[in-house]
Amino acid sequence: MIATAARGPQQDRSRATRRRLLEAAVDSLAEHGWTGTTVSVVAERAGVSRGAAQHHFPTREDLVTAAVSHVTDARISEIHEQITKLPRGKGRTEGVVDILVRLYTGTVFRAALQLWVAASSDEALREQVVPVEARVGREAHRLAVELLGVDESVPGVRETVQATLDMARGLGLANVLTDDSRRRRGIVRQWARTLDAVLEEGREPEG
Repeated sequence: MIATAARGPQQDRSRATRRRLLEAAVDSLAEHGWTGTTVSVVAERAGVSRGAAQHHFPTREDLVTAAVSHVTDARISEIHEQITKLPRGKGRTEGVVDILVRLYTGTVFRAALQLWVAASSDEALREQVVPVEARVGREAHRLAVELLGVDESVPGVRETVQATLDMARGLGLANVLTDDSRRRRGIVRQWARTLDAVLEEGREPEG
């Protein structure tokens, strides 16, 4: 009974250590790129020993792919919590597009981008990254459909939703080197108007 009780706090500490490592890996990737993101660097940033880091993640590839996946999932969960704050009627679509664009204009996207570049010339890393990115892409698409309130069985709706995510990703790329927020606001507003016109037939009735 004592051993069981002791395992609880130990497991909590282990989960906390893992979470710190994942978050530190994303921050390091975004700031220093793939080359500068070693297990030692991440461990130091997370405030744990290299041995503890390698206990959770034996290789750098394991660490960074898990990190991007974990933090993206956390971001999507946060967005679900924000859904109730979106306005109804006029202005809702613009709010949705803004949320989707912000998925691709923050630290997590910068980290993922560094990972993509490294994976493009590293076959072993690419084998780990591709399934993670495919899953993240599916989650982002599902989120966009939910937020926009559309029915993908209507012809053209699925492609339009995907085009929205592709545009958001492109805006994220444009924001990597310089702050593109001012230009981005106008594009988000205009794309929301376009979506309202194009997706009207595919919207599911409210209530």
